[in-house]
Amino acid sequence: MPCAANGNGNSMIRHFGGSLLFTAAGLVLGGWYGWELTGTLNGMLGIVWICAVLAVLEISLSFDNAAVNASILKDMDPVWQQRFLTWGIAIAVFGMRIVFPLVIVMVAASLGPVEAMKLALNEPTEYQRIVSEAHIGLMGFGGAFLGMVGLKYFFDSDKEVNWINVIERPLAKVADIEAIAIGLVLAGTWATSTMLADDDALTFIIAAIGGLLTYLAVEIVNHLLEPPTPTTGDVAKAGFGAFLYLEVLDASFSFDGVIGAFALTNNLIIIAIGLGIGAMFVRSMTIFLVNKGTMSEYRYLEHGAFYAIIALAVIMYINTFAHIPEVITGLIGAVLIGLAFWSSVRWNRANPLDNPEDALA
Repeated sequence: MPCAANGNGNSMIRHFGGSLLFTAAGLVLGGWYGWELTGTLNGMLGIVWICAVLAVLEISLSFDNAAVNASILKDMDPVWQQRFLTWGIAIAVFGMRIVFPLVIVMVAASLGPVEAMKLALNEPTEYQRIVSEAHIGLMGFGGAFLGMVGLKYFFDSDKEVNWINVIERPLAKVADIEAIAIGLVLAGTWATSTMLADDDALTFIIAAIGGLLTYLAVEIVNHLLEPPTPTTGDVAKAGFGAFLYLEVLDASFSFDGVIGAFALTNNLIIIAIGLGIGAMFVRSMTIFLVNKGTMSEYRYLEHGAFYAIIALAVIMYINTFAHIPEVITGLIGAVLIGLAFWSSVRWNRANPLDNPEDALA
């Protein structure tokens, strides 16, 4: 028993040690920046605290992201799997948490990259206003893309394992109807647009169609570069197409975290430090889930992750006309995944002979 416990401890250190070091470095950097910015101990500690809260916010909002990433990565080619866990995560951390808000400002205010950076650093209130005004478009794009991801998982006639039979069996039966997932996303988009003012409704519809087309474009790229096989016949399985899929998926997941960060601060550097720490833990959770075979060992965990995706897509749509606190958003995903894990544990206990076979499937 002590050896097993020691092995588990070493495994946790191996998987999360880098993130803990990154956290320490990030908080030290936040403290230094806070001292340079305020010149007071209270000011420094306040900024360190905001960095820590932002990191916790990002982790809580992205736990379902890690579970979904792991469910896709477990079927990916090992070479592309490693590329995503190195370069892909770097793009996600620095691109989506730092560069993406700047791109929003560049497009919305017709500024160059240098001018956008100066605006973010020197006029954070104006920077926050511009990014916040893009809220409806971001929710439309992310909600539509995530909606397609979640629905396509359940509209699968070949899916053999069901968690909530009353929901999943009927969906599997109609899975062969062409474009049923697209129709549901478009119906949800129209229904949401009726709750918005005319200008906002147009922005939302255009953004949602953009998210839908992005999903289809990534799927087309995947099918052109990676011919589907009987077991990997969708966008989320192999090679370059899966890499693109995961990047857009992470971008969609990060929208609420980036927007929610402005509730605590409008300082780009503080946001980057806090969300960067959180994103590194998401990377560690993803690697841990993949290396431990958790998604295969717990048969319903993947279902819970995709239910969480659909829930997040619905919340993003609702957020265009009624604010839902980020804490609630994170809790819904965590609860769904927690319930799926609990159901998986119960099934494993009731079927001990089937469990090892499932873990290898």
